[in-house]
Amino acid sequence: MAKKTSTRFYVYLNGRIIGHVQDPQKFVTEVRDARRKGVLSGEINIAYIQKLGTININTDRGRIRKPYIVVENGKSKFTADMKERLDKKEIDFNYLIRNGIIEYLDAEEEENALVAMTPEELTPKSTHLEGDIAAVFGFTVNMAPYPEHNNIARHAMLANFIKQAEGMYATNFNLRFDSRSYILFYPQTPISTTTPYTTTKMAQHSAGQNLVVAISTYYGYNMADAVVINRAAVDRGLGRSVFYKSYADEERRYPGGQRDTFKVPPATAEGYLGEHAYSKLSDDGIIEPEMPVEEGDVLIGKVAPPRFLEESMGASGLEEKIRDDSSTLKTGERGVVDSVVFTESPGATKIVKVRIRSLRTPEVGDKFASRHGQKGVVALIAPPEDMPFTASGIVPDLLLNPHSIPTRLTFGYLLEMLSGKAGAVTGQMIDGTAFSEDGTKRTEDYGKMLEQNGFDKYGEEALYDGVTGKPFDAKLFTGVIYYHRLYHMVSNKMQVRSRGTVQILTHQPTEGKARQGGLRFGEMERDVLIGYGASLLLKERLLDQSDKTDVLICNDCGGIGYYDYIKKVAICPICRGSNLENVEISYAFKLLLDEIKSMHILPSIKLKD
Repeated sequence: MAKKTSTRFYVYLNGRIIGHVQDPQKFVTEVRDARRKGVLSGEINIAYIQKLGTININTDRGRIRKPYIVVENGKSKFTADMKERLDKKEIDFNYLIRNGIIEYLDAEEEENALVAMTPEELTPKSTHLEGDIAAVFGFTVNMAPYPEHNNIARHAMLANFIKQAEGMYATNFNLRFDSRSYILFYPQTPISTTTPYTTTKMAQHSAGQNLVVAISTYYGYNMADAVVINRAAVDRGLGRSVFYKSYADEERRYPGGQRDTFKVPPATAEGYLGEHAYSKLSDDGIIEPEMPVEEGDVLIGKVAPPRFLEESMGASGLEEKIRDDSSTLKTGERGVVDSVVFTESPGATKIVKVRIRSLRTPEVGDKFASRHGQKGVVALIAPPEDMPFTASGIVPDLLLNPHSIPTRLTFGYLLEMLSGKAGAVTGQMIDGTAFSEDGTKRTEDYGKMLEQNGFDKYGEEALYDGVTGKPFDAKLFTGVIYYHRLYHMVSNKMQVRSRGTVQILTHQPTEGKARQGGLRFGEMERDVLIGYGASLLLKERLLDQSDKTDVLICNDCGGIGYYDYIKKVAICPICRGSNLENVEISYAFKLLLDEIKSMHILPSIKLKD
């Protein structure tokens, strides 16, 4: 920590001491004035940290900076005249920066600023004015309407969900070979938009659809966060998307003049996968477009030289050995070959890229989320005839549980439903930018729009139960809201295993979907079975189905022995006795004993009858 003395205030440039000053406030003011006049670079930020008695100047890369309007003597430098010139496009944003009307502050210099949110809040002590009050939120949160009506914890969640949404990420997606990508079939622009959404032209990269939502329970299917969706809506294209995955391979060159070759591997190649695996390849060893493929199918046939020099010559010493190094479709995947491209690396070696296309239709377990941090998993895709319906025959696309709203304090959700409905019946976009209007006034405006079109002022409607045909006792709140389909899908995560490969070290089943792994049965799951009293099921999960192994244990010294197949007798290597017993233990326990031995500690196991 820097020392504060009566005369010396140390100046740090990007964390290094470069000198000291006697009047810190005067020094900081002079630097800021020079920056506003354009004498110093606008990239410089300076902050006087009073607690430490130091002045920090930052010029390094990667700082997050935010624009503010400069305030002098309690008056904003951005005048009505300038606003008029800006609207007429006589001047631009850069002109305002060059002339010291707007400046960028970083996190440290913000500590010295007193920022007014609106021109009415300006005081003689104010140093800056916020350009737009919605700028207190980041880019992602500003994509959502009415965020100021939601609990702050939901902002972090909605920012994540917007990033995970499927949509139109690039208009040239059919020419790109990204490792994995999702494209929504029918992306829509939200009815309730925000100024940042339209300004940044996000509508060109829409990532969701407007759904008719009723807030209601449905026979317990949408308990907690689950949602019920209408099968007819899914059949019409709700949430339907395509998943692209790319596979690439290269003809590498190796020292000694050896190289890989794209071709159908011969049956003599080491690691040959069998004739059926290569059945879909063309003569050049590459799969053709529009060919249906399933897991294990070879997409790019390739042979490579052996990894070690000793293997390079065959048994006769004449023919050269080769090994199969083909690219196969990963476990659990299926689809159609969408596109194949040949290209060259900078080292003039041939590269092949294959893109696989597969359709993703919403199914039970897929994830949907609104722009208010309200995520939900599909629990039921209900037939339209069983769904609730209005007197005019409108069936909601999605049913949300009423308990999701009051506990989460996402009142922006209700506002968006109301405004979306008002926009849908009047045929106009609704502006839902943060802090743009008083919330009460907004609700009244939307209510008037609905009343003029023959709807209830508060968006409620009488609905009938599709199963019984009887009207519900209460009116249900129904509206239009923008939903995202997230890329967390059952089809990508589903894994199953009966028996399969085990790890070499622990002899336990492998982990992860890619390695045909099992699901981890952890300590908490164990506690459930102990509490339930199902001890034999516990033994089956943690021993029989995992790493059960038979070992010989010496009755005399408690050491682990072995069976000598030549003498046909069990021997203890520690006491050389032959009084051994066969015991079932977990291989992980044997491994523990071996590791203890490696630390020069001799464990011994005492057996009871």
